[in-house]
Amino acid sequence: MSANCYTRVDPNGASPLTIPQAYIAAATRTAGGRRGGRLAGWHPADLGGVILDALVARSGIDPAAIEDVILGCVTQAGEQSLHIGRSVVLASSLPVSVPAVTIDRQCGSSQQALHFAAQAVMAGSQDVVIACGTESMTRVPMGLSRIPGSDYKPWSAKILDRFGVSGFSQFQGAEMIANKYGFTRGTLDAFGLESHKRAARATRAGAFNEEITPLEIVAADGVELHSTDEGIRYDATAESIGAVKLLVEGGTLTAATSSQICDGASGLLVVNERALKEHGLTPLARVHAMTVTAGDPVVMLEEPIPATQRALHRAGMKISDIDLYEVNEAFAPVPLAWLQVIGADP
Repeated sequence: MSANCYTRVDPNGASPLTIPQAYIAAATRTAGGRRGGRLAGWHPADLGGVILDALVARSGIDPAAIEDVILGCVTQAGEQSLHIGRSVVLASSLPVSVPAVTIDRQCGSSQQALHFAAQAVMAGSQDVVIACGTESMTRVPMGLSRIPGSDYKPWSAKILDRFGVSGFSQFQGAEMIANKYGFTRGTLDAFGLESHKRAARATRAGAFNEEITPLEIVAADGVELHSTDEGIRYDATAESIGAVKLLVEGGTLTAATSSQICDGASGLLVVNERALKEHGLTPLARVHAMTVTAGDPVVMLEEPIPATQRALHRAGMKISDIDLYEVNEAFAPVPLAWLQVIGADP
């Protein structure tokens, strides 16, 4: 191992690869806000701008040293149109000389921002990059990028004919996963309840305090700080979860076992070893391996399984080698199927 590289054995049997390392030197996020909740008054550019400023403050880095801002955003329309990444920079205290780019890999957009940032510093083309994301689902609702009242579809007839569908839906995909793995509503409700209970316990214990940047909210009696996620059902019980209406008649999913419509922003300062030394930064983590995969667009949400398998293979690791992992809980069947196939410890 050299000063700024590590050697990894190629899983395909080729000669060892010497790869520079990418480090996360600062990380923060806003607390999540409900649709129409406490963050509804915040423009998504301002949400992101606060995160950029917080990363600079937490790391102590000279803002002019930031070479790029890579921002993920799903619905690039309305207040998130016309290059929201650049707007986030302009809403921050960063110099206007700091460039930005906006990317869209849908629900993986901010994760992809991290991939691109890590790849840039590992390649040595840049030393200091911010990976971030912003989304106001209150002010920029899902579907806003489609033309209201029209029969416009983002998929051509050729695509729809190929898969024998009239459109693609995550909700349908989640139900298909539940059916494939034999998950009943009771199974999903139990998982959702435990998820809310864990989130409530962690919040009450202050587990998220260090990662959250508080935001000022104008209330009726003055200005207060928003620093607690709004989507957690603190008083959830098996009875209250079980009473939530099904999303589709005859299905298994409810709002209690589906992802929240949320407002918020987050960011990471990503650097290489040269930047660590030059700016006196202390790393929080090292990016170990990255991968993306694609599969059946109809089921779609089952893809975390092969993605995990490929990532573990590339890293030369087993799931038992990892102490903490996270699977996007967009819908309860997704992590449950992942646990079953990967054999992970819940």
